Amino acid sequence: MSTNSNIDFFKIKSNNIKPEKGKILISEPLAQGFYFKRSVVILTEYNSDGAMGFVLNKPVNKPIPEINEDFPDFEPNISVGGPMSTDSMYYVHTLGNKILPGSIEISKGLFWGGNYSKIKKLINSNQINSNQIRFFIGYSGWTAQQLDEELKNNFWLVENLQQEKIMTHSNEIWKEVLLTMGPRYQMWANFPENPKFN
Repeated sequence: MSTNSNIDFFKIKSNNIKPEKGKILISEPLAQGFYFKRSVVILTEYNSDGAMGFVLNKPVNKPIPEINEDFPDFEPNISVGGPMSTDSMYYVHTLGNKILPGSIEISKGLFWGGNYSKIKKLINSNQINSNQIRFFIGYSGWTAQQLDEELKNNFWLVENLQQEKIMTHSNEIWKEVLLTMGPRYQMWANFPENPKFN
């Protein structure tokens, strides 16, 4: 089999799930670049103006106070969320709008954003644990129709993912999700990052 047919085999042929907030994007196996190579992105917004989300599997091995000195000492899940606004911190959580005013619901029981001062107070009073919140440096963003074009070009696979997995800090999530999706995507999961080594 030629290299070109190998590449075509691993492209996404179609997406049966439409993108919307709360869905995940799984990059195709040969995607390149630090942010989206073998990435899983949770969509927090998707509409006619564009889309926004956070990469789930690019962990940062630093405590938050080293990144944001204004933040209390905490052992949270923190990741690089994407290439946009990398000087800002964002968060996805299961606390809800009543506990954290200003939160936006992504899907049932899953939210992003909310009152920053309230988060610090909740952490300082030990009312949040690391399974309830994930922090991101930067975000992933698409202008109007940009994500749709990438989907037409088979760059992303749209899928559902359990909330528990979204809130778990794992750099292996790309492979873990694909292994649950049937034979074609199991082959993706085991495909070498450099096809020359196949």
